[in-house]
Parts: sequence; C-alpha cells; structure tokens
Amino acid sequence: MLISIYPWIKALHIMAVIAWMAGLFYLPRLFVYHAERASVGSELDQTFQIMEEKLLRVIMNPAMIVAWIAGLVMIGMGAFDWGSVWAWVKIICVILMTAAHGWMAARRKEFAAGTNTRTGRTYRMFNEVPTVLMLLIVIAVVVRPF
Repeated sequence: MLISIYPWIKALHIMAVIAWMAGLFYLPRLFVYHAERASVGSELDQTFQIMEEKLLRVIMNPAMIVAWIAGLVMIGMGAFDWGSVWAWVKIICVILMTAAHGWMAARRKEFAAGTNTRTGRTYRMFNEVPTVLMLLIVIAVVVRPF
C-alpha cells in the first residue's frame, strides 16, 4: 500500500522544493533592492516589507515544511541510503538550506523593525548560498559522484 503512494510523495516533495527554492532565490534579491532603494518608513519600505513578509509566510514557510515532511516520509519508506556519502551530502545541505531560510527570516524581521544594517552587497553575496547548496544537492542525488 505505502509503495503505491511513494511516487505521489516524491512528486509532492519535488514541487515543494521548487517553490521553496524560488523563494530562497527571490527573497535576497528583494533585500538587495530594499536595502539600496528604500528609506525606513517610506512608502517603498512598506511595499518591500509586505512583499517580503508574504513571500516568506505564504510561499517559503509552507513549501519548506512540505518539503521536509515529504522528505522525511520518503526516508521512513526506505528511500534513503544512510551508508552512501551522497545521502549525507544531501541531508547536510538541506539542513544548511534550512539555516539559510532562518537567516533570511531574521533579516526580514530587521527590515520590518527598521533596524537593517546590511548592505545590498551583503544580500547579493548571500544570494549565492542557496544556489551552491542546490547544486550540491542535485549533483549528490542525481549523479551520486560520492
């Protein structure tokens, strides 16, 4: 019975990861423009705050939760080879991706409080973190070079 729903769980996992990654790529870009173009309390500042909060609350948080739950269900179904290096690379990168998500959520709160001190350059550089982690995850899972 469980094996018959595995493809559905895997599909749900992939869709959730795509939505989560879209947010992880976009939110730091919003931060770049927010830091560089909006003064605290301005109308543009308020617009960025709404966009950032909705992206995080409506798309990123639910997508991350669904990705984690579906991934854990697949692990529980035996879809993970704990003896393989690729599996450990993936799980470590997913944990780091979750930490990156948390870092972005904290930065959004700073913008909302008007206390952001980071520059657009910082957010541009951070924007590469999810990309590098995504590349490592995909290569680990698909190519399995280790």
